[in-house]
Amino acid sequence: MADILGPEDSSRVPRFAGTPTFARLPRLDQVSHADIAVVGVPFDSGVSYRPGARFGPAHIRAASKLLRPFNPALGLAPFAHQQVADAGDIAVNPFDIDAAITEVQAGAGDLSSGGTRLLTLGGDHTIALPLLRAAASAHGPIGVLHFDAHLDTWDTYFGAPYTHGTPFRRASEEGLLDPERCLHVGIRGPLYAADDLVQDGALGFQIITADSLLTLPVSTLVERMRARLGSGPIYVSVDIDVLDPGFAPGTGTPEAGGLASRELLAFLRGLAGLRLVGADIVEVAPAYDHAEITGIAAARVAYELISVMAPQLMAPS
Repeated sequence: MADILGPEDSSRVPRFAGTPTFARLPRLDQVSHADIAVVGVPFDSGVSYRPGARFGPAHIRAASKLLRPFNPALGLAPFAHQQVADAGDIAVNPFDIDAAITEVQAGAGDLSSGGTRLLTLGGDHTIALPLLRAAASAHGPIGVLHFDAHLDTWDTYFGAPYTHGTPFRRASEEGLLDPERCLHVGIRGPLYAADDLVQDGALGFQIITADSLLTLPVSTLVERMRARLGSGPIYVSVDIDVLDPGFAPGTGTPEAGGLASRELLAFLRGLAGLRLVGADIVEVAPAYDHAEITGIAAARVAYELISVMAPQLMAPS
């Protein structure tokens, strides 16, 4: 295997300068193979409230310049033992949701065809469906760990079947998910009806609510998470609005009472040793993000996901 190319050396190139890739990593065309490709999907035509997540990938990349190569919480250097590269963005149709979904699925399939795992920067949550289609085509039905304030298992908005509030219903209906290994974390806030929870359960999801953290430590909830996910392939989808608006104001549908950044990072580190086959971070809308608060949180989420995908921690395929 060729030598692994890591981030630019911050002792030689200041963090506010240099390569504008995620974590200042090499571009995909600069390496012979990538174990993990960071790819953007600048698409937000599926939102139901505030737009702007199409600018999320660039915002997260800008905030990621502060990341450093060693992760002390997990005791490893995530860029040293696996080749991580920035694959740029998948260019999708901003006017046609169906066309965009097809383009994301095709782009994700091409990027992952050689065994590369994708860490996708959104974009709104609509993109989770084509990403799950691509992942399931390679791995079969997948366990989904979904961090979000909202269920995202509703049927339609204004009769439209593909929106940022419907991806996991469509994925379940299409047989992409393992219904024994799906879990929401961070759910909170009002619903449309009590039956929303009944329908969600029928689709295969269990729930750890944000309010669970009022009575139980994160460590206990991480044990529950790991038990639910099991040993099969896992896809992690992080809507940044799982965080309280105090920690992530730059998002399209903020909900009070969310997780703190430290709690979310603890959940993600709790995935160490499980079989992650892909992940996304979505709904970062920089127009509402003063002082880069949300971008910094999202970049750190990406860093922790890359870390738990490291070969020292990953379960064998």
